[in-house]
Amino acid sequence: MEIPDVPAELMTALAAAANGRRLALVGGAVRDLLLHHHHRDPWRGLPDLDLVFEGRARELVERLPGLLPPGAHCAFREHGSFGTVAVEVGLPQAETWLLDVASARQETYPIPAENPCISLGSLDDDLARRDFSVNAIALLLDSGGGGVQLLDPHHGQTDLAARCLRFLHGNSLLDDPTRLLRAARYAARLGFELDPASRDQVAAVLQRWPWAWKLGGLPQQAPPALGTRLRMELELLLEREPWEKALQRLQHWGGLALLDPGLQCSRHWWLALQRASRWQLPLLPVLIACADDPVGLAGRLQLPHRQQRWLKSLVQLRHQAAQLTLDQRQARTPAEWTEWIERQPDPEHVVPMALACGDPLRRPLLRWWLRWRHVQPGTTARELLASGLRPGPAVGARLRELRAERLRELECR
Repeated sequence: MEIPDVPAELMTALAAAANGRRLALVGGAVRDLLLHHHHRDPWRGLPDLDLVFEGRARELVERLPGLLPPGAHCAFREHGSFGTVAVEVGLPQAETWLLDVASARQETYPIPAENPCISLGSLDDDLARRDFSVNAIALLLDSGGGGVQLLDPHHGQTDLAARCLRFLHGNSLLDDPTRLLRAARYAARLGFELDPASRDQVAAVLQRWPWAWKLGGLPQQAPPALGTRLRMELELLLEREPWEKALQRLQHWGGLALLDPGLQCSRHWWLALQRASRWQLPLLPVLIACADDPVGLAGRLQLPHRQQRWLKSLVQLRHQAAQLTLDQRQARTPAEWTEWIERQPDPEHVVPMALACGDPLRRPLLRWWLRWRHVQPGTTARELLASGLRPGPAVGARLRELRAERLRELECR
């Protein structure tokens, strides 16, 4: 079997750099090759390959430059505790290739959903720790020049033909619930569906899911690392995938309950994200704003602090809006609404989020966002000082008065 489009000199150099140890192409590139899809890095648009080496990845990469043809360039950067190496290879008269070379490893989960314990292992161990059978296929590079050999110990080709996603073992989702979000991403991108046994596994895990569950009869809080991993998967889903299809699949499987029961029971998030996408708002905080407990969910997912502040301010705005009677809402003028809205924390960020979610007070919020916030006093602080007003708080107070007068003029039009 050959790998189309991959330069032969690159494959030969990689196989030689392995120095007799097993080196394999793994992951999405193999899956997409078998599906006759073109695999590229989604951010830079360049061809990329994931490789697993039965040895220290850095040692292989350090040997690589001397094995490339004249005129080639090679730059690399090591990252992660187990020395995964990101490599950029440029060949003469060819595209630049991105490589991720990782040492083969094995992992165990002493505590469900916690970060795994990882140690160096074999290629077989590395394939066994992957999420789905269709991602556990490898192409073994042959240093003897005979091309590549297909390794499929978990029958991923059968699942590719059936267009289904199958977890590798019975505790796969319990070990790492974020695999369900990855399933939604792949389902949306590839048009696949979970196989029946995996659907049963999803139902069993979700039945015992809440953020605090029992282990050995004692209540335990969900590991903080799990919240971080869920957030990262959500960011990938919203930024790289057809998010509408992915979230619909996740909801169909019951998986939005991993985040918040309100999201699982609602269809409101779809319209909110449609608006947010049109208005170029960050999608993740808008999705979280549709939850029953946005502040709690933002904390569990460890969103950036500024986005957590926005969501706290949004909840505060909703609470204050709920206390206004219909008569109070109808009696307020543009100047009064502007003063009320601009007293809220972070209105420049919170108001468009509230509008995307279709919150109460949509009409005054929309008018403030489109018009009222742009109204200026008609004079400047420098002009006030030139007219004889002394520097200090009085300057700001006078500017606010002049702006309020211009807002009151809108009532008469």
